[in-house]
Amino acid sequence: MTTPTTPMSDLRWLLTRLVEEVPGMRSVAVVSADGLPLLSSQPDAAARSGYAGPYGATADLATVVSGLGSLTRGAASLMEGGEVRQTLVAMAGGSLVVMSISDGSLLGVYAAPDADISMVTYHMARFVGRAGHLLTPQLRAELRASTAPGTTAR
Repeated sequence: MTTPTTPMSDLRWLLTRLVEEVPGMRSVAVVSADGLPLLSSQPDAAARSGYAGPYGATADLATVVSGLGSLTRGAASLMEGGEVRQTLVAMAGGSLVVMSISDGSLLGVYAAPDADISMVTYHMARFVGRAGHLLTPQLRAELRASTAPGTTAR
């Protein structure tokens, strides 16, 4: 007998697989169009890769992804560049890649400095293709409720 799945469990499963299967991925966050963190990689997935992160907080990644998404959308608008599909910030200690999912939602990945960025972005695009239809308004509301202060993650 198979266990019934929900869009939320499917999305969490896809995100967990993304972090576990792509070498060099340290942390992942999904952020709504209005900047609220919807989902982030599980701390144990990052720990298995030997990465604790700055202060160990994946919430920081969601904040950075939201801000960077807003900044790049503003820049694209000023330059009449159209829709922002992907943003890459290359740093000495790693890379930050932000990709549009749907209706303004964003996927952000922090990767190790030696990670193959083409592999990271390929898997991010696959996630976006699989997750885009799952991020319905109802699911976004459920994810917001599950990450609200005073609630426990499912």
